[in-house]
Amino acid sequence: MHGLSSLAFGATLIGWAICGTLCQAGDMLLSRIHYFFDIIFVAVAALLPIINPFGGAPIFLAMTSRLNSAERARAAKLVALNSFVLLLASILVGAYVLDFFGVSIPAVQVAGGIVVCALAWSLLNGPISPAESAPVSAESITQGAFYPITMPLTVGPGAISVAITLGANPPSGLRAMLPTTIAHLVGVLLTCLIIYLCYRYADSLVRRLGKTGTNIMIRLTAFILLAIGAQIIWNGASTMLRSVLAHP
Repeated sequence: MHGLSSLAFGATLIGWAICGTLCQAGDMLLSRIHYFFDIIFVAVAALLPIINPFGGAPIFLAMTSRLNSAERARAAKLVALNSFVLLLASILVGAYVLDFFGVSIPAVQVAGGIVVCALAWSLLNGPISPAESAPVSAESITQGAFYPITMPLTVGPGAISVAITLGANPPSGLRAMLPTTIAHLVGVLLTCLIIYLCYRYADSLVRRLGKTGTNIMIRLTAFILLAIGAQIIWNGASTMLRSVLAHP
């Protein structure tokens, strides 16, 4: 009888140990899942407001006014794909590339802000509906989809700076780095999917607004883009100025 009691007590202890191990493993799994979705949320929440594809849709329309509906859809797909590659590369290796060439983020902001201002100024003063021209080739669509539509109008110096910051301090160890990288990939993928949808169906916005409404919206968005470019230049220049004043 005493032996049976000992066996029962031992089985109970083993059961408690197994339950404790399973609970600990479950808590660890939930913690990792929570961490994974936190990284995705931070990536989307940090990149989407700066990229602002909703506000960029009229600019995309102005830049692709020579294209028909099918060509514009292809350009939107290329912009989303280019944005995905550019943002993911900035997260994974952006900080190392800047360190290799000795370029600081403020310098990237100043240079990129100047380009954004120049493009915004041309949109602000240029014609919305250009005259009829020769058919656009597939090569010109591919080239234009990267510059200037993807960079710097969609993924500008602000978005690149944020992406570099997101990947500036990767966790040590492959086990921690792998889920972080996958989470960043998913976050960038969701952001670029929103970019594609906004640009792909931007022409429906034009049909709703009409010619006069589209003209007003494009001019207003171009002016806001000009102000954003000036702000980007100021952010970079003020950072460099503070660095100079701090080390006379």
